[in-house]
Amino acid sequence: MRIRYKPWARPELEASKFYIDNPQDYKGKWKELFKKEAPIHLELGCGKGKFISELAVKNKNINYIAIDVVDAMLGLAKRNIEKKYAQENEEIDNVYITRFDIERILLMLDEEDKIERIYINFCNPWPKGRHRKKRLTHRIQLEKYKQFLIKGGEIRFKTDDDDLFRDSLIYFKDTGFKIIKYTYDLEKEIEKENEQGNQSEKEGKFWDNIQTEHEKMFIEQGIKIKAVIAKKE
Repeated sequence: MRIRYKPWARPELEASKFYIDNPQDYKGKWKELFKKEAPIHLELGCGKGKFISELAVKNKNINYIAIDVVDAMLGLAKRNIEKKYAQENEEIDNVYITRFDIERILLMLDEEDKIERIYINFCNPWPKGRHRKKRLTHRIQLEKYKQFLIKGGEIRFKTDDDDLFRDSLIYFKDTGFKIIKYTYDLEKEIEKENEQGNQSEKEGKFWDNIQTEHEKMFIEQGIKIKAVIAKKE
């Protein structure tokens, strides 16, 4: 997604207490950065931050790292996080945002960071064959994530793109991930889960899904959302 340059973004980020400008310095030491010990979850490509802001303030018992590569996006994410936490009268103490190239993610994370869950929402589908290795769910990337994702850790992936989704299911299987659950119609699947109840059983469920801006837009256009939960064995 392209976004216009925002001259205020870089100064605001540099002044923010929850923005990290040198993430590679915390490789293997992310847990020491947070005020409290808790599982660490990661969002790859956080965009404007609507998803991470709602997720993090709702789950104060989890620590979050959100990554994007565009200052303008991260500036908007910073503002959205601040707004959401202010609305809930909560301190921003369980989320950090950082600018980094996800293809080089092993420069900022390793097995000592013990990431328990990764969220990938509506990433670039890179449909052309020569570009597919850039996909955030490509085998090359999944092998990297395995190096810092704990055994039993999850990747939760959502997309509107049919081809990317079908290919990603293959990528997960090829790299040894176990597909816990997948759907080609997330809204319908959530409705079914809610009808069945047992919402206390979170594993392998979509019912606590948080909609992103892209997700709402695609649903309004009549496009079904595809989603998968994959586990590292």
